[in-house]
Amino acid sequence: MIYLYAFLVGGIICAVAQILIDKTALTPARILVGCVVLGVFLSAIGLYEPLVELAGAGARVPLTGFGHTLCRGVKDAIDREGAIGILKGGISATSAGITAAMFFSLLASVLFKGKPK
Repeated sequence: MIYLYAFLVGGIICAVAQILIDKTALTPARILVGCVVLGVFLSAIGLYEPLVELAGAGARVPLTGFGHTLCRGVKDAIDREGAIGILKGGISATSAGITAAMFFSLLASVLFKGKPK
């Protein structure tokens, strides 16, 4: 059942974002930032963690999951290190994902040639 829940939750999150891209005048960048902020907000009020427990990767992989990871990293760092955790907790928690995104972007730019529009 975990695969079904992951598929449904991840699909719903991505479908909502796609509908916003298609039906509103918002730019994709603003919608993506909105997804991250929504993940932070839902984590801060305690609603996103049960969704992660239910759907696993279906809730962790979309950008709302990135916001959840940022929020959780800041909370954990504040508990361990105090106020300095506000500044470094989110970056520490998401550093692997940020590094992977940068590495694979560089790899794609080296391996493939872009076409001018």
